[in-house]
Amino acid sequence: MTLTPLTITAVVIPESLDAGSAGKAGSSGISAEGNGTDFRDCCSLQDAHQMELWGNLDRCATVQERLQFWRGNGYEERQLFIARVGGEPVGRCSVTLPLQENTATAGIDVLVASAHRRQGIGRRLLDFAEEVGRGRRRTIFDADCEEPAGRVAEADELLPAKSGTGGVPKSAPSTAFAVNAGYQLEQVETSSSLPLPVAPEHLDALEEAAKAESQDYVLVEWKDSCPEELVDAYAALKSRMGTDLPMAGLEWEAEDWDAARVRDEEQTWGKSGIESLVAAARRRDTGELAAYSALNRRPARPRILSQEDTLVVGEHRGHRLGMLIKIANIRRAQKDWPAGQSVCTWNASENRHMLAINISLGFRPSGYEGEWQKRLE
Repeated sequence: MTLTPLTITAVVIPESLDAGSAGKAGSSGISAEGNGTDFRDCCSLQDAHQMELWGNLDRCATVQERLQFWRGNGYEERQLFIARVGGEPVGRCSVTLPLQENTATAGIDVLVASAHRRQGIGRRLLDFAEEVGRGRRRTIFDADCEEPAGRVAEADELLPAKSGTGGVPKSAPSTAFAVNAGYQLEQVETSSSLPLPVAPEHLDALEEAAKAESQDYVLVEWKDSCPEELVDAYAALKSRMGTDLPMAGLEWEAEDWDAARVRDEEQTWGKSGIESLVAAARRRDTGELAAYSALNRRPARPRILSQEDTLVVGEHRGHRLGMLIKIANIRRAQKDWPAGQSVCTWNASENRHMLAINISLGFRPSGYEGEWQKRLE
């Protein structure tokens, strides 16, 4: 069989998408030239896939976000590649390389345009991306793929996650693709959506019950930038995201956060056009931060808000802090971001406690994301 005449090229990330802007190739050693065309085509491929999957671009990053993301930073190198047949963009792949922790791991993503699937392009892109990872001495490959809740509900049979909770449709092309390439389904995350606004009386009732069990804690809130006096404690909480949340069988080391890393994330969000609200719970007697929850908004796509991290430190659980900080963010979001029509969040399907909080607030499942991993011998 004759293989598709495919070319795979490293994408130059332009400084902007203005005509004539110049950019730099990634540090993979692969030379590339371009004026933003490759990057635009990658964005168009991703947008078309999101429209096919969800019928809208609400979950899709903006161009401004993508420009910032694909430049990478001191904590993660990011390489993007485009595949063409006769000049036509038919797919893309990417490799993300953690630089501080998880240095044996590479994140792999492959996307093929719908009109060009089932021609072997996806496998060739995957092989290419994995080879990039191998060239950087990575022996663990991570990948993920989300399916809308309706497709999962209608599936005849699910492939169960190795964690024992949740599954993805066996008949889904992404499932067959991952299994055939040697990836294992380690975990399934539930994505849920909360319609906005939430009735004030519903929030009042939940908040009253939460406050009755959290009298030893006080709420602290900020927008976009953590107060200087809290940034070290906030960084310590973010470090615990990798140890205090369910990780199933995923090989993933906890990230080491400090004040500089927090500020780097905040600056990146600002350059990406992202606004954020954070609510935290602080112990009254010691001042210790015990929990936090972050909510993000893209002004360019104001209808949907994205729930980022939510964490209650293990030794402070049992005081309804998760409910308290989520309610605080919802209330402020409805005041500051009135155009928001829904909040989207993701939780490990075995994280029953946080899922129960979300259900009480009014979240309902919208999709299921398979977390795949492949380990080289």
